[in-house]
Amino acid sequence: MVRAALTAGAGLALRRFDGAAFAPPWPGIAIGCGRRAAWLLRVLKARSDGRCYTVQILDPRIDAGHFDVVVAPRHDGLAGPRVIGTIGSIHPVAPAWLAEAHARFAALAQWPQPRVAVLIGAGNGAQRLDEAYFRRFIDALAAAYAAAGGSFLVTLSRRTPAALRPWLRQAFAPFPGLFWDSEADGENPYAGLLAWADRIVVTPDSVNMLSEAAATGRPVATFAPEPIGGKFARFHEALRRGGWLQSLDEAPRVPARPLAETAEVAVEVLRRWREARI
Repeated sequence: MVRAALTAGAGLALRRFDGAAFAPPWPGIAIGCGRRAAWLLRVLKARSDGRCYTVQILDPRIDAGHFDVVVAPRHDGLAGPRVIGTIGSIHPVAPAWLAEAHARFAALAQWPQPRVAVLIGAGNGAQRLDEAYFRRFIDALAAAYAAAGGSFLVTLSRRTPAALRPWLRQAFAPFPGLFWDSEADGENPYAGLLAWADRIVVTPDSVNMLSEAAATGRPVATFAPEPIGGKFARFHEALRRGGWLQSLDEAPRVPARPLAETAEVAVEVLRRWREARI
């Protein structure tokens, strides 16, 4: 039961896209992601007298019993009958998504194979990503290029420090390929990079990028010169055990299957919802 103190004024706070207040008929199922959405789901659950089936994605930082289902990576440590644990994140990468991106970004075919997509994030508890890290990272990529040739298709995330962005562009300039920093470089080619890559290299900090790369079925590698820290260590180990991740200095290996958790979770949520309606 949602406490009255937490839902006081909820009628004013909950609004539809057109600005109107939320009111019956309540949705049969509501899906939210993140801590803000968790509060809204709790309010919907209370105002619908439990008739709205609530699915919370990511750790809500409160008791999972407030929701019908919580979907969260296992490395977050959540457990219980209402929790669906995953290895990585929920995302859109799937065969149809990749096929559409392959067609949309057909110009990427111009770059020589093996095409190595390089997905760059930012430092966090997993690994410090500073200039010293990237110097070693570029050296490792240069060694791979010397051995196999090909090209690098590089994209930076919004989290990549501004001070490092020009330095990274210059560091990749000697190699064939493309470098995407922002819309100033044209349309974001991220989906195309995943679709056209023969190999994907991801910095160790991003659960989302590593999960999306593992869903492609391509060989995925990371570069972590220091031991992975915190809960990210559990995440990396799960990927390695499943064959979805290896070190950059290893020969590329195609995994036995893509990491296709999103579709599996959707099937399980639908099954539980249908059971709850009986």
